[in-house]
Amino acid sequence: MINCIILDDEPLAIKVIENFIKKIDFLNCLGVYSNANDSMEIIKKGKVDLMFLDINMPFIDGISFLKSLENPPKTIITSAHSEYALESYDLDVVDYLLKPIPFLRFEKAVNKALEQIKKNKIIILDFIFVRVNKLNVKINYDDILVIESLKDYIKIVTQNKNFIVHTTLTAFTESLPKSKFIRIHRSTTVAINKIDVIDGSIAYIDKTPYKVGGIYSDAFKNLLVRY
Repeated sequence: MINCIILDDEPLAIKVIENFIKKIDFLNCLGVYSNANDSMEIIKKGKVDLMFLDINMPFIDGISFLKSLENPPKTIITSAHSEYALESYDLDVVDYLLKPIPFLRFEKAVNKALEQIKKNKIIILDFIFVRVNKLNVKINYDDILVIESLKDYIKIVTQNKNFIVHTTLTAFTESLPKSKFIRIHRSTTVAINKIDVIDGSIAYIDKTPYKVGGIYSDAFKNLLVRY
């Protein structure tokens, strides 16, 4: 699924693009913004894969807005003016669609975007195999609550049972998807979506308190801002 947003201040153009998006199975519209600056928050959070960007908008034009983004999502320009096409391609846009936009032309552009996004996306598995008592045991990421350091071993705490694995917390944490897990202490890594309550420097998971260590506190605070 590709998460997209529409940046346009023309109601009719917005309605056309919204209807086109509904016809494409792999597109999911996260929002519509008539002022490009209002979309900054969702873009900075990294939730947007593709944006449909008009050029003539209030407060800031589409080209200037695109230039202002440090790490912009894939972009398809939607404009009634052809004179900006050359400049936009210098900004590595996926395509430039002239209004009124025919559906087949729209479909071609989003398929092109899909191929580019697929090349850039890293496929993350939803499980990991660990060595336990000479056996390779599959553990789903969603089952993991906490990973605790036991010197040369770690204890993986899941919803149903615990696993003792011969590895270091640093090495194991590095193998986990950063979108799902965060290290909060030299002896503790936690599943982000399993944190129930945060009280100062204490994170509670399944009613158990875990201290957020000093050198990990900044990363933990940034996590709170992101979510």
